[in-house]
Amino acid sequence: MNHSINKAVKHYASLFFLPTFKKALAAVAVLCISVVGLSTFALFSSINGLLASLLFGVSLFAATFVGDYVISKSVLRDPIYVLRRTVALSLFGWLFWLVFILLGVGFGSLFTLWWWIKLCLLGFAAVLTLRFVVFLATSSVPIARRIMASLLQPFLCVVIFMLFWIRLMSINILQILPFLLIAPIASYVSAFVFIRIVDRLGKRVYGVPAMPIFRAFMLNWVVALNAPFEELLENLGEDEDVEVSFLKFDSSQTKAAIIVPLVHPGPFKNIGSSLLPSLLKAEFEKKFNCEACVPLGILGHELDLASQTQNHRIIDSVLASAEFAASSETASPMVKATEGGVTAVCQVFGKTAFLSFTLAPETTEDLPQELGRIVREEAEKFGLDCAVVVNAHNSIDDTELMDVSLDALRAVATACLKKAISLPARPFEVGAATVFPKEFSLKDGMGSGGITAIVIKVAEQKSAYVVIDGNNMISGLREKILSALASSGFDESEVFTTDTHAVSAVVLGRRGYHPVGEAMNQELLMRCIIDVAKSAASRLESCRAGCKRIIVPKVRVIGQARLESLSLLVDTALKKAKQIVVPIFALEGLLLILLLALL
Repeated sequence: MNHSINKAVKHYASLFFLPTFKKALAAVAVLCISVVGLSTFALFSSINGLLASLLFGVSLFAATFVGDYVISKSVLRDPIYVLRRTVALSLFGWLFWLVFILLGVGFGSLFTLWWWIKLCLLGFAAVLTLRFVVFLATSSVPIARRIMASLLQPFLCVVIFMLFWIRLMSINILQILPFLLIAPIASYVSAFVFIRIVDRLGKRVYGVPAMPIFRAFMLNWVVALNAPFEELLENLGEDEDVEVSFLKFDSSQTKAAIIVPLVHPGPFKNIGSSLLPSLLKAEFEKKFNCEACVPLGILGHELDLASQTQNHRIIDSVLASAEFAASSETASPMVKATEGGVTAVCQVFGKTAFLSFTLAPETTEDLPQELGRIVREEAEKFGLDCAVVVNAHNSIDDTELMDVSLDALRAVATACLKKAISLPARPFEVGAATVFPKEFSLKDGMGSGGITAIVIKVAEQKSAYVVIDGNNMISGLREKILSALASSGFDESEVFTTDTHAVSAVVLGRRGYHPVGEAMNQELLMRCIIDVAKSAASRLESCRAGCKRIIVPKVRVIGQARLESLSLLVDTALKKAKQIVVPIFALEGLLLILLLALL
């Protein structure tokens, strides 16, 4: 699943690697004035020819900029096509056109100037085709505006060409008028057929047209608009009952909470439930004036929420259900059990078990949802009423995910529960704190939830749970953090990530995101973790624990099968596009060449 999403992200990322506005505008100026304009001096080698060539180039640059400005501000008014992107598109168009212009200059020098004119016109048609494909595929404005945006800048420039040809060559414009009328039609038809074939591929294979998804993804990728894509997910999704379990610590008021929704925080960026961990944390803290954290539950991509509306349904249900008073006054110390590469951490609060799993230092990705049910069954056998189960999700490298059976996971869970239950339960203290390191951003792999530490003191044992709002953690970093916490006076510790996909699809790279510690200054990260754990420890006070498990009915989710098919659609559509691009546009080119031959 992650592989499919990352393949899609990689393709989309390649589409938007654009120069800045100043660099794009400067490049257009250089191409128009220094290359296109002065190239004509090879055909008209005189002082008048040089001056005319310079004026020609400056006029082309002015026409390009004016056309792009009008397209951006008046014609399209599309959030994607700000002036920077319309200028960048013109830059790529000029690179296309330049090939034909330079070939025309070469053939014009060797034969007749008509070769230059015909190849310039053929380049004009190529640019029209490029612009039709881009605007038809990516813009969401009415079709008339997309056609006008495709035509305006190339026609302004071809008018400059014609004025130049009339002044220096005295050509009869009526000779090329048929081409200027037919070329836009041929370009539009070719682009339309190309896009329609790709669009129908998605409809036929996956039941989803490709282009609306592509446009919605672009709106999200380029300008962070999530509504168009989420509207598609809502239509494609299905209703599921979603479970949320949480462990709350109260003193005179609520002190801290560990909230575990059985929702995958994906699929990427600000779409669906990607932001749920930080949103849920912030809203819970705002209402109860406490610290909260949202580690990953035991599940995979089968329960990604479809939209922000569904996020707030989960949040509202949790807030309404958390008003109860915690009553368990004792807890066991934190214990660990390791077997077959699996480590489980467990602590029992009254009749509630808090238990987590990790495969660290091996890759720890999503764990099967059935594991949560197994742990609850095992907890009931030990007389416990509630179990809050967490995937630590705290180690990733380039190796394959370990093949761990449910039997092995059950064995480790049972051993850890048995060990925790066997220890005497004592009154406990809780302290909590959160830090939001300003040095780390989404691009570095840090979500807006920051780093939260919840410290539990039972008798002489002081343990720390550290939750980082990120998508996994580089292999080996967990062990460094645990060692640093031990050196700072914590007897036992565990570190989790939320698996937030808010950090996904915001950077280029093979994963499409940075796990915690990959792009961060690790010394600074470790210092932040130690500081927040010490801050939490300084706030210890006697607490009571309480657990609650709720079901939020009929939440709209986009299941793993549908999400995977959408991701694979990107890759499949691009492969299909590569197969049909040559036949379609070669046929267009052949027809236009035959038309030019008749001029």
